[in-house]
Amino acid sequence: MVTLTDSAAEKITELLADAGETASALRIYTRPGGCSGFSYGMALDNPDSSDTMMNIKGVPVALETDSLELIQGSEIDYISDFTGEGFRILNPNATSTCGCGSSFRTATNAGQPGSCD
Repeated sequence: MVTLTDSAAEKITELLADAGETASALRIYTRPGGCSGFSYGMALDNPDSSDTMMNIKGVPVALETDSLELIQGSEIDYISDFTGEGFRILNPNATSTCGCGSSFRTATNAGQPGSCD
C-alpha cells in the first residue's frame, strides 16, 4: 500500500484536471540508477493492464508491478515552503538515499547505482 498526504492528493487532483483527457492516473514507478541504486518516478499517465491500480483519497494511482516491493508502505507528500515546492516520497524500505532524495536502495536490493542525471 502507498499513501498520499492530503496536500499531495489535492495537488495531483489539480494536475489531473489540468491534463484533461491526456492522463487519467498518477503513475508511480522505480528504475535502476541514480547515485543510490534506484530512482523514483512519478508521471500523469493512463494505466496499463499490468499495473496495480489503487484509489487513494479519490486519486487513481497506477503502480508498476515491478516497483511494488521497493515502494510498499511509502507516503507521498507535497510540500510548499521557502525552499520551493514539490513532491517528496517517504519510503520506509530505503536504507540509503542520496542527498537530493530522488534515489535509494533497500536492505535486500542495491539496484544499479549510476549518474543522477
